[in-house]
Amino acid sequence: MKIAFQGKRGAYSEMAIRQYFTNSVDPIGFNLSEEVCSALEEDDVAIGVLPVENSIVGNVAVNVDLLLKHHFFIIGEIYLSINHCLLARKGVKLSDIKTVKSHPIALAQCHDFLVKNGIKGIPEFDTAGSSELLSESNITNEGTISSSLSAEYYGLDIICEEIQKVNTNFTRFVIFVKEKNIPEGLKLEKTSIAFSTNHKPGALLSCLQEFATFGLNLTKIESRPIPENPFMYTFFVDFLGSIHDENVKDCLLKLKEHTSSVKILGSYPKAKF
Repeated sequence: MKIAFQGKRGAYSEMAIRQYFTNSVDPIGFNLSEEVCSALEEDDVAIGVLPVENSIVGNVAVNVDLLLKHHFFIIGEIYLSINHCLLARKGVKLSDIKTVKSHPIALAQCHDFLVKNGIKGIPEFDTAGSSELLSESNITNEGTISSSLSAEYYGLDIICEEIQKVNTNFTRFVIFVKEKNIPEGLKLEKTSIAFSTNHKPGALLSCLQEFATFGLNLTKIESRPIPENPFMYTFFVDFLGSIHDENVKDCLLKLKEHTSSVKILGSYPKAKF
């Protein structure tokens, strides 16, 4: 089964895929998240996987927007513990390393370690991609920050593990399919929706009151600007419950009275955290 993700082989997204799926899978990496969505739209892959939020840096806005844009359905989620590793070519020691390349967020999360060891961080587009580039070079005074899976794929040594400032570093990934390919028999425990409110006082409050009225526990709420309507927003909400539950159906029906649009992004098993 082909599964699309953003990044190079060894990326954290691939680790999430291999942790979530117990059967044989074929992860296929793409440079951009939009390319992941295009591959799914064109049936080049069966499933897409993208990160949507991190416990330290917050939401991944571009991916959240893509889920709203496309006609996909979220069928699962997974929380991956992020263990940043310092990688280098075989035989290189920590004291040899003067510069490190990685994604800007990974560099920021490992800033204290880099300063302590006198290492300069250099931004790259991708964590696993920086490891691939290093493996193809002969540089012995440079390292990368990436996953342990990257070290395995690209034949690099793990110099240090867990070099991030905060060890409780988790990224939430969502697993999604085309709406026509929603599998049967899913245990639906959590639902994600997006809605835009009418432009009048108390509109958002009225929406939130409906969730309370129907006893729905919100696990997340965030807003994203609507590009074609300046200073208007789409609200993304996750809550516990299935789209087949009567109180969820009733709540979604009432929401339409206070909103200009409501879209169900998915209903899926709740991941353990």
